[in-house]
Amino acid sequence: MKIAVTGANGFLGIGVVEELTRRGNDVVAVDRAVNRIPDCVTRIQASLFDMVDPYAEMGNPDCIVHLAWRDGFKHNSAAHMEDLPLHVEFVRKLSSSPLRRLAIMGSMHEIGYHEGGIRAGTPCNPQSMYGIAKNALRQAAMLTCADADIELQWLRGYYIVDNNPYGASIFSKICKASAEGKKSFPFTTGQCQYDFLDYGDFCSLVADVVTGAKGDGIYNISSGHPEKLGDRVERFILENGLDIKLDYGAFPDRPYDSPAVWGTRC
Repeated sequence: MKIAVTGANGFLGIGVVEELTRRGNDVVAVDRAVNRIPDCVTRIQASLFDMVDPYAEMGNPDCIVHLAWRDGFKHNSAAHMEDLPLHVEFVRKLSSSPLRRLAIMGSMHEIGYHEGGIRAGTPCNPQSMYGIAKNALRQAAMLTCADADIELQWLRGYYIVDNNPYGASIFSKICKASAEGKKSFPFTTGQCQYDFLDYGDFCSLVADVVTGAKGDGIYNISSGHPEKLGDRVERFILENGLDIKLDYGAFPDRPYDSPAVWGTRC
């Protein structure tokens, strides 16, 4: 299967490209920089939104996995609303092509405040600019793809655990702080429960969906069960042998953080 991946040089893109390639797919990696993509993969260094005919310029793939997104860990960055029309236009350009499957990375933050398991049909009321933009793109893409007879797979992501010190997640920040010799890390109460997936498992689930025969729909890329943030981070510190302690209560919980939320696997 020929699969083009946008945002291929980013945090998620690198792992998804690696997993899809490992499974024997013909992968085309697209990003503004491609320095972290191996030579065995077809690399296209380009500004995604400058492409006139992205389907053709990506080599006529069977599927496009759209991961590109700015400031994903900065929930109220101005970039989310600034870039939203560009993402919508990107999907519109694809709608006039022979593309038959499009997978787009979404987020649990489309939902907003919610207690309990999130299903495909759970109502959305996003509480951050990131969530609002992702939700709007999902709604626009669903309409556009339905009209164009393109199979849309919306990949709803949750919390990813990885020890990469160059990322922007809580886990990456702890690794970076420990590498700098810091002995404490400012933290929330740690009582909120979230859905966590190890990085490799996350990339594997994405590959399962985009190469499978499940068809269009909303897919939770999740573990299916909640765990307290404090418990998962403490376990992460032990698993990675980090000499650092959490300073509980240094930061308040965000107003849109639920006591317990997770993605169902059905």
